[in-house]
Amino acid sequence: MEKAVKPKKAPVDLCTRPLLKKTVLFALPLVLTSVLQLLYNAADIIVLGRWAGDESEAAVGAVGSTGALINLITNLFIGLSVGALAIVARYVGARDNDKIQKSVHTSLIVSVIGGVAVGILGFFLSGSMLKLMNTPENVLPLSALYLKIYFCGMPFNLLYNFGANVLRACGDTRRPLIILALSGIVNIALNILTVACFKMSVAGVGVATTAAQAVSAAGVIIALLLRRDAAKLVFKKLRIHKASLIDIIKIGLPAGIQGTVFSFSNVIIQSSINGFGDVAVTGNATAANIEGFVYVAMNAVAQSCLTVAGQNYGAAKSENIDLTLMQCLVLASGVGLVLGVGAYLLATPLLKLYGIGGDALSYGAERMSIVCTFYFMCGIMEVLVGVLRGIGRSVMPMIVSVLGVVGVRILWIYTVFEVRHTLIMLYISYPVSWLFTLAVHLICYLAVRKKTFARLNAMRETAEKADAEPKSESIAEAPFNSENLSGKGEKI
Repeated sequence: MEKAVKPKKAPVDLCTRPLLKKTVLFALPLVLTSVLQLLYNAADIIVLGRWAGDESEAAVGAVGSTGALINLITNLFIGLSVGALAIVARYVGARDNDKIQKSVHTSLIVSVIGGVAVGILGFFLSGSMLKLMNTPENVLPLSALYLKIYFCGMPFNLLYNFGANVLRACGDTRRPLIILALSGIVNIALNILTVACFKMSVAGVGVATTAAQAVSAAGVIIALLLRRDAAKLVFKKLRIHKASLIDIIKIGLPAGIQGTVFSFSNVIIQSSINGFGDVAVTGNATAANIEGFVYVAMNAVAQSCLTVAGQNYGAAKSENIDLTLMQCLVLASGVGLVLGVGAYLLATPLLKLYGIGGDALSYGAERMSIVCTFYFMCGIMEVLVGVLRGIGRSVMPMIVSVLGVVGVRILWIYTVFEVRHTLIMLYISYPVSWLFTLAVHLICYLAVRKKTFARLNAMRETAEKADAEPKSESIAEAPFNSENLSGKGEKI
């Protein structure tokens, strides 16, 4: 008798209560992964601040101020990776192995095509866009050089993001953490080697980042090859499946557009900051890097909410979606308050870790006094966006975020900031936009909840009746019809 092969790694069940412990255990590796990623980005700036010699301050400003532009160019495809996460999680909940497999292989092909396209676009357009952003003259050449090298590694970057999101959709957040830890060691080691030893300044940091991205991409590919379930990567099955691509685009494209337009508002804010000079740019960039640690912790909770809600949406367990939302709102708020206020209270020593002082430190502390103390509202906003995407609503949060966050900020810059031209007044646009947007997201969730849950409950009742009747083995294997979850268009 042939011995059954036990799956090496099966999808984690996020549809059975209690959910809080599972959500926290799912989120913790995700938090650590994001924190590690930021630590490596922080290491870039710290190494430059300490070993870039006479141009250290300009080098820190050059690398630190590129984040908004990088996000503007890359967020469309990063959004598609969120679509892959939502769709794979949905089919894991529905236990639809065929669609899991097709979605995984389609996602990886899209990541490579997108990486090449974004890399070419960023390489050739970044210099011109930096000029449009009023980047200070002494920072511009360094920023342009860093971005050209950075975008050469974009295919690796997107391959890791898509692959890691596939693993997370299956409930596996541990492997992406291990992979990122290994690539981070490569990043830090090459940073020190290229900047401190070879005196390559921002070019060295760019090379180190690209090499680390290649390591992370290889790691996620190996992790998918080693799986023994429907999410296993099989090279000969790599192709774009039309239905899977459409599913991913339905969720991912609005998320990508939202992220791109969101980044556009940050580019406008960065352009306004650039007008205050290179010292303000350095202080702002350093503070933004510290704030990133608070954001990724809250965003990890939001991604957990998306994944858990997505699996329960696929399993037609509507009662678990509400529970997950409430738990994640409490978690994100708590994390945002503790880390945000803590970062503000420790602003001076934290900023000094990056090797800055004087006016640059004052500028950084000024930003943190506004952004960090109110950051918990951004966490609430992200969780509400996550649950809406998890239940198949992606156009709605895109429109709300564009009008709420981007619209409010741009309106603020050209009205209030124009009258009172100070950095504090510019930074106040952040909490104002978060408060307005999270309120509208909550209204939207309550508006779509009743109809969505009624459909899920009807599906479950039908499935339970079918289970009570004699049926073929093939029907028993598929308790829910996943077509009913993806076949309907979204209504706003």
